[in-house]
Amino acid sequence: MAAARCGGESAPTGNTVGATPLPPTRRARMEATDVPIPALATELRFAQRLREHLEEEQLLDGHYRLQEVPGGRVALPVVEEKLSQLRLPLEIPCGLVWIQDPVPSRAARRQTPAQKLRDELRQLLGKSWSEELERDVPHAWQRHGDLVLLSEDCFRAPPWEKLGPVLWQTVASALGAQRLARRGRVLPDGMRSPSVTLLLGQDGWVEHVDNGIRYTFDVTKCMFSPGNITEKLRVASLPCSGEVLVDLYAGIGYFTLPYLVHAAAAFAHACEWNGHAVEALRRNLVLNGVQDRCHIHHGDSRQLELRDVADRVNLGLIPSSEEGWPVACRVLKKGTGGVLHIHHNVETLPSTAPLQTPVLQAERGSPEGASSDGEVQHPTEDGQKETLGARVRPEWQRWAEATAARIRGLLAELHGQPWRTSILHIEAVKSYAPHVHHLVLDLECRPTLPT
Repeated sequence: MAAARCGGESAPTGNTVGATPLPPTRRARMEATDVPIPALATELRFAQRLREHLEEEQLLDGHYRLQEVPGGRVALPVVEEKLSQLRLPLEIPCGLVWIQDPVPSRAARRQTPAQKLRDELRQLLGKSWSEELERDVPHAWQRHGDLVLLSEDCFRAPPWEKLGPVLWQTVASALGAQRLARRGRVLPDGMRSPSVTLLLGQDGWVEHVDNGIRYTFDVTKCMFSPGNITEKLRVASLPCSGEVLVDLYAGIGYFTLPYLVHAAAAFAHACEWNGHAVEALRRNLVLNGVQDRCHIHHGDSRQLELRDVADRVNLGLIPSSEEGWPVACRVLKKGTGGVLHIHHNVETLPSTAPLQTPVLQAERGSPEGASSDGEVQHPTEDGQKETLGARVRPEWQRWAEATAARIRGLLAELHGQPWRTSILHIEAVKSYAPHVHHLVLDLECRPTLPT
């Protein structure tokens, strides 16, 4: 075999370590340690100069370490696809060799998944690789066990389609997954159904664990919002022992399960109209051993026939749960009332005005209604944390007061007597959009006793 000599001239065959046939692609080499890689071997005194030149010309293969080869020489791995571009100074004597057992470099061993994915795809595409394709490679994704869920804005360039199934096999291998799916836009079907395409694998059922609670669901059929974890943790800490809960928008059990498993609610009525979510909810109740303490009402919660049963009602629907307010009022126990947890998206205008006075937090552990330290963390528009304490912004307070008045009127109209509504707490769950916050109002509703 002829070897390339520095300077581009032909030379007799240099020392070869292991097999000499032309090796397969780098992707196959990285997966099989017994596949040889190309390298330039030179005397130790020339090694540093050769390395600097290869790095400058982007010919050095940083995936592998330099290795000693017979004859007291040092072999510097080079990028196989660029062998034809080798034009090195004549004063650096070297020869082409094949390293049979290459040792990965430290950089290769600590490569991030995103870097590994990009490199694998670059090798798969070869000369077809472009800046457009590199921009189309995802830098983040959701992982659910052995399934990786990609965002909707990746792998959209036309060249990807020509690769067929090998593309998804390469992506899965690079990310250490067995199955792949890609998210689309939420469907406008009133159920917030996901538009998710399964790219690799037989089904989309996965399992996710939050705060010790197991959730299983089909990612191609059901939504799962990791952004609501703070509210699920808060719900789990509420004092619900012995209470009956009505969850008007149960989904796969995002809030139903924390109420039952951690908050010790005695019983839950879970309402859900999406059949796929209902199937997941049934499985999740069994997975967590609380199936005997929950009844699923499959259908439109606005048509729910329950009345006078609930100590607590969860209205976890955004951007607004307002259509469920009359139902929530009907299911509250008419003799004692209870607490409504009302979710809503509230627009917050940019302002430097002082924050409002504290809102009572009676359900967070203080007998007088104020938190022990007065400080909680709330998300801001940029995804960072700001310390708002127990205070709320003016728009939040106005929304809470208007909602309390509206609920008070609905209850008075329903029961023919005055009711009292008290704002216990306003929780900022997350930023939903620029200057729009997903809030939860804890509203205590009690009938006014005759004087």
